[in-house]
Amino acid sequence: MLTLFVILVILSSLILGLIVLIQNPKGGGLSGTFGGVGNQIMGVKQTTDVLEKGTWLFFGIVALLCVLSPAFIPKETTTQDKMEKIDTKMPKKTTPSNTTPVKP
Repeated sequence: MLTLFVILVILSSLILGLIVLIQNPKGGGLSGTFGGVGNQIMGVKQTTDVLEKGTWLFFGIVALLCVLSPAFIPKETTTQDKMEKIDTKMPKKTTPSNTTPVKP
């Protein structure tokens, strides 16, 4: 499941990058004052609205996937749990119960 989230985040990020690169810079100062009129008359304003909405949409998708993906990371067991698993796999040594030291 985590692999699916990674693939979706990468794919969404690539699409977000392409959308951002397609957009024209909005410019400020004098170029924004005089250049903005031509965009509204020629109908380019509608295209920039779609691209801006797409930017926010894919930003939201990437952010949501990044926040949700840690919930699907497999939990690691503690060291004691690992040791208990190892102990159950290893055969136990048996010691004789009646051992008396041998006298020389």
